[in-house]
Amino acid sequence: MKQQLEQLLLTALNKLVGSLLPEAPAASAVVVERTREAQHGDFATNVALRLAKPAKRNPRELAQAIVAALPVSQLVARTEVAGAGFINFFLTADAYALELASIHELGERYGCSNLGQGQRVLVEFVSANPTGPLHVGHGRQAAYGATLANILAAVGFDVAREYYINDAGRQMDILAVSVWLRYLELCGEELPFPANGYRGDYVRPVAQKLQSRLIEKLRRPAAAVLANLPADAPVGDKEAYIDALIERTRQLIGADGFREVLELSLQEMLADIREDLEQFGVVFDRWYSERALGCSGAIDRALARLEAQGRLYRQYGAVWLRASEFGDEKDRVVVRENGQKTYFASDIAYHLEKRDRGFERLIDVLGADHHGYIARVRAGLVAMGEPGECLEVNLIQFVSLFRGGEKIPMGKREAQFVTLRQLREEVGNDACRFFYLMRSHDQPLDFDLELAKSRTNENPVYYIQYAHARVASVMKQLAARGLSFDRGAGLASATLLVDAHEQAVLNSLARFAEVLEQAAVNRAPHALVHYLRELANVFHTYYNAEQFIVSEPQLRNARLALVLGVQQVIRNGLILLGVSAPQSM
Repeated sequence: MKQQLEQLLLTALNKLVGSLLPEAPAASAVVVERTREAQHGDFATNVALRLAKPAKRNPRELAQAIVAALPVSQLVARTEVAGAGFINFFLTADAYALELASIHELGERYGCSNLGQGQRVLVEFVSANPTGPLHVGHGRQAAYGATLANILAAVGFDVAREYYINDAGRQMDILAVSVWLRYLELCGEELPFPANGYRGDYVRPVAQKLQSRLIEKLRRPAAAVLANLPADAPVGDKEAYIDALIERTRQLIGADGFREVLELSLQEMLADIREDLEQFGVVFDRWYSERALGCSGAIDRALARLEAQGRLYRQYGAVWLRASEFGDEKDRVVVRENGQKTYFASDIAYHLEKRDRGFERLIDVLGADHHGYIARVRAGLVAMGEPGECLEVNLIQFVSLFRGGEKIPMGKREAQFVTLRQLREEVGNDACRFFYLMRSHDQPLDFDLELAKSRTNENPVYYIQYAHARVASVMKQLAARGLSFDRGAGLASATLLVDAHEQAVLNSLARFAEVLEQAAVNRAPHALVHYLRELANVFHTYYNAEQFIVSEPQLRNARLALVLGVQQVIRNGLILLGVSAPQSM
């Protein structure tokens, strides 16, 4: 409805070009909103107020001219000019019946729009370091990124989903050493495990696979490994110790041996992450390797572009980007004194490469601890001549798990964390996806495990799925009574749906497309979650108040058309959230 009214307004405004208006306004400038009070109609717009100044007209005079130019529509009973120049729309009795017909006609496409006009958007999300399994925090990023991508695609954006694999640098070296040390233990060597190593049990199966493949090919005596290493924590410096251990490992097993351990570790971790995400219903169009970025020459090309534009300078043996000139808090090193390129250099090169692939908007979904990342990467893009507004970073706040009112302690370094897989196995994918999205991504989330597992109306995902299943149950009851549903008759009789509960359901259904656009524009999947809860609530209230399978055929078919419309919209919404829509509960 909202989109149709906006199209009517745009048509009217185009008629006024050359007489009252100097030029046609952009479609994005023509907006109608639902009114808060029924006395002001169903929808209203302030377009006359916003166009009055460039048109050099009195707002009320312009509003009256717009109303006079509006095409006749089945949706609009009447319009009025109110206040300083607002235009209020009062809908016809047929308007909601027409919307219900649209739900049945469009089916799974209902709610979709062309808001995005095919703009190419790259959503990069999760992108967790492949040094361990995904934890519950990554799960929230996955649910948010996947759902946001679904919603953007539904409203007309050309969306690609990407996972950036951080497979270069020190963290991967630490993983390789951690796996090798566990391998040495399997070979019978006894040696302490470094404080800064990856201590989780997930490292042991990788070490076992390494042993089954290489037997004792890479076994070295513990004494040779530990000889003359600096002290580890708590006595010494854990960072210096792990760096010395990495270097010792390279010396003992050689570059080829180290590469073999690292590659196996990476493959196993990535396979686990990919499987975990696929089982969670999260699939990527591309897995982009950081190492491949370097090998392709993309980093060198980005640095050459910055050099050619005079954005780099040398100091203390390093190469710096003048990032402070482009909105960052300070300048950033892109090449260290030893000639090694920094993570920052990789990051800005990666984002330039995204732009070079033709993506107009880059949306990064990152953990809350990446807040300093935004200004520096945007500064890098601007320094390379790209528009800063093309980059959008949505930070996902932390997740806390609660069981029986008690918070579950988590600490990743000590491997005391709950994995996404463990959470999914306990509460199920549907509850995981839904509960992750119940709050705005920029707010911390308390995840109640007992509520997520409950099969009661207090559990919001159960409550919504139950509404979908209840409609299926109604249709089964209809068949059991030897009756059938006549869709055409039901839609033709939709004007009989005048009961207050029916009007509430119709009104709620008609908001679906608006909610999707709102969720897309505001990057707010939780808006869809809240909408589905509201729709389920008005449906359950209607279900408890009225009989659907009544003796009078016209009213029966009209009510069945209405509840099947509810089922369709709930199913469409749940699919976007990555949640199933069961036929029975």
